[in-house]
Amino acid sequence: MSKVEDFLSKKEEQEIVDAIQIAEKNTSGEIRIHIEKSTSTDSFTRAVEVFHLLEMDKTKDSNGVLIYVAVKDKHFVIYGDIGINEKVAPDFWDTTKDGIQSQFKNGNFKQGLIDGILKAGEQLKHYFPYQVDDTDELSNEISKG
Repeated sequence: MSKVEDFLSKKEEQEIVDAIQIAEKNTSGEIRIHIEKSTSTDSFTRAVEVFHLLEMDKTKDSNGVLIYVAVKDKHFVIYGDIGINEKVAPDFWDTTKDGIQSQFKNGNFKQGLIDGILKAGEQLKHYFPYQVDDTDELSNEISKG
């Protein structure tokens, strides 16, 4: 699979957006998914770049989480902003990554992303619970490059 369009169906994309909405329902945190064909730099560097391009570094509590996927390269990165990174256990992103990776290895791309979203949402809920004045600061739609 080398095309972004072939990675997820429209129905699967909507299920992922729904999972983001569920995960964000109880937190002030923000979760985004970015999918692109490939990257000319290493995946982590590109994920950080996309994080800033999507203005995820501008959330009120620095609690954005990006799941970046380079389809053709078969790489993905979970990148959390400083606010969440200061609070979660040091192995949190590794255990989240392992869950996504096990689903991806079996071709379950949608479920891998949903699992990662919901796990990130639980941590965000724990450390950044929803406040009455919270607003959804970023789009829940999947961005593509």
